[in-house]
Order: sequence, then structure tokens, then C-alpha cells
Amino acid sequence: MKKGAKAFLIIVALLVCTNSAQAQHPPYWDEIQNFKQQDSLSAPLKKAILFVGSSSFRMWKDVQQDFPHYNIINRGFGGSSLLDVIHYADDIIFPYHSKQIIIYCGENDLASSDSITAKIVFERFVTLYKMISNENKKVNVVFVSIKPSPSRQSIQGKVIESNNMIASFLKKKRNTAFVNVYDLMIDAHGEPKKELFLQDMLHMNPDGYAIWKKAIEPYLLK
Repeated sequence: MKKGAKAFLIIVALLVCTNSAQAQHPPYWDEIQNFKQQDSLSAPLKKAILFVGSSSFRMWKDVQQDFPHYNIINRGFGGSSLLDVIHYADDIIFPYHSKQIIIYCGENDLASSDSITAKIVFERFVTLYKMISNENKKVNVVFVSIKPSPSRQSIQGKVIESNNMIASFLKKKRNTAFVNVYDLMIDAHGEPKKELFLQDMLHMNPDGYAIWKKAIEPYLLK
């Protein structure tokens, strides 16, 4: 075989291996690597407040401006589930040594499959909570209730059940809180207030985030 052809085959083999390795990356791997790159360029302040979870946090672009008297680290990513947050805890939770962790997640778990029950979401949350507690028993943990998205009205029964189970669990734990935004986002008939959402009826507009800001701020640690 000629040297040129041999070199070409080696390059092709390397590209195949590289593409194969990339294909094996778990969901949201690229986003997590971007977070880590940001941290390497500018290390976040220690003892800050960490917001972690799914796209409702990811899309809260002005969260620091909404809470100007607090140091906020926003690590909402993708359309993540509790399993994803658990998977990346070593990358986007534990390294920051936060004094408080605000979690919004679980909605995508419920929406992912009819087989995902409120109990499963609750158990996933408990797993995440125990991981956090085992890493730092003093850290304050706040769970923001799963919201009533109009596009996901078919799972609202499971949403309410999940919220109730998590709220009851946290009520028995020290250094925790449950922020009920669900009730603030429904009308007198128990229907989601569509005016709080973007056109997709899943993600919130500024009016929705204004409700979250007002609900969450009293629980933030100075």
C-alpha cells in the first residue's frame, strides 16, 4: 500500500473513532463542558446560590439581575430530567460548594413517558437530595414546585401528586424549603394561566418569571 493511501486510511480511522466517541456522550454533555470551560476561565464565587435544573432555569437569562443582592450561579441545562441532574452532579453541583441550592426539575421526567409516575419522580428527587446532603449536610436545599404548563395539561394530576410528595418530604428535613409556584400560576378554575407562557405554552415569558422571582426571593439566604 502506498504511503499516501495508508495515511488516508489512518485519518479516516481516527475520524471514525472520534465520531464514535462523540456519539457515546450522554445527553447535554456539550452544555456541561461549556459550563466547565466558563468556570476554568472565570471561577464562580464560593458560597454562592446555585440554581440547577431544567430549561425553566436555563432560560432565566437575567436571574442575576432579578436577584441583584445575591451571588447567583445558574446551571440550568437543556430539557434535563432529574436523572440528568443526578448524572452531572459531580460537574455542576458539588464543585461550587454553594451555601444554597435551588432546584427546578421533574417536569420533563413526567412528560417523557406515561410510565413515569409521581412516585418515580419523588424517588429520583430523594436520590438527588441524599447525594447533596451526603456531600454537604449544612447546605440549604430549595425545591421549586413543578409548574402547570398548558402544553402538558395531560400530566397535571401527576404534577400535583409529585409536588405534594416532595413538599411533604422536605417539610421533615432541616435546611430545606418548598416553593409553591404551581398555585400562583393557575386561575380560579385550576387551569394554567396561559398569559404567563411563551407561544409554546411550555416555557415562561417575563410575567411568569416575575411570579417566580417574587415567590423564590424570600427563601434566598443572605
